[in-house]
Amino acid sequence: MNVTSLTMQSTSFSRNHDKIITAWLLLICAMIFTMVVIGGVTRLTGSGLSMVQWEPIVGAIPPLSQAEWESTFRQYQQFPEFQFKNPDMDVEGFKGIFWLEYFHRLLGRGIGVLFLIPMLYFFVRGQVSKELKPKLITMFILGGLQGALGWYMVSSGLAEDAHVSQYRLTAHLGFAVIIYGYILWVALGLLFPRKELKPNRIATLGNYAAAIVALAYVTILSGGFVAGLRAGFVYNTFPLMEGQWIHNDILALDPLWRNFFENFITVQFDHRVLAMTVLASILAFWWTARRVDLQPRARLGMNLLLAAVLLQVAIGITTLLLIVPIPLAAAHQGGAVLLFTAALFAAHALRRQ
Repeated sequence: MNVTSLTMQSTSFSRNHDKIITAWLLLICAMIFTMVVIGGVTRLTGSGLSMVQWEPIVGAIPPLSQAEWESTFRQYQQFPEFQFKNPDMDVEGFKGIFWLEYFHRLLGRGIGVLFLIPMLYFFVRGQVSKELKPKLITMFILGGLQGALGWYMVSSGLAEDAHVSQYRLTAHLGFAVIIYGYILWVALGLLFPRKELKPNRIATLGNYAAAIVALAYVTILSGGFVAGLRAGFVYNTFPLMEGQWIHNDILALDPLWRNFFENFITVQFDHRVLAMTVLASILAFWWTARRVDLQPRARLGMNLLLAAVLLQVAIGITTLLLIVPIPLAAAHQGGAVLLFTAALFAAHALRRQ
């Protein structure tokens, strides 16, 4: 067998492994997406503070007997959320909020296990390239840090005011999206190997797409502050807020910077402005790109991006006008990640064209 045949077999072997690893990474992305949506529902239903201890290992086992349920409920009763918000709750009512938070944490553990075991298998079998190994290790470390950050967020709600810090909640959401985006980008790199960039217009569009990704991410972060402050319940009209384009109390807090993170009027206004900026930017981006000769994948990315932003804006406005019903609010959070996904896909396609 000559050297050329060996090289071709080695390349084919490597590509088969890359396909398997890509499918695995995309499955992890799907699970993280589900985790983000369930996290939103957990917050919306007031279930996030039902588990008052962080037990990464033994916490995977829920209460199995009535005595265990009563013991877990007594732990919950010692904290301000029960004392000030749910003083009339009984064990059965507690189960209703416990299971959602439990499933959220269990899914997080499941993602960790589903990532670690295949990764070790791929390492032992020699199926991971030298370039990919540190990326996979980084993903696993980031996942562990996200779990710790999640407990850091929850612990802020076990204080006297029984309110989860909007800063910590936004950090937890933002870090989840970073991990999701990083894994997705690596998976896309395996699925679509790099080709030479076309000069000028295509490279410019790639840079524009990267800016859209960043803008979509900042908008997700602003949504985290809206959720943390429950600012979506304040003014449920659009486009005006209490009959005004810019509310009189938008800069009511002192010092000035606090308004952007602690003033629920400003936080809702900022999210509206960012959402409309994302919409306008993508419309202009799509209109410009339609006149450029793009490869089918890049063209698909642009069309998906347009569809995603139109859908997300429609869901967002409807959620606001209907005073944040849980199904729509969860769809809005999921839609934000879908929009971010479409932006990443388009950016990747344009930079690899």
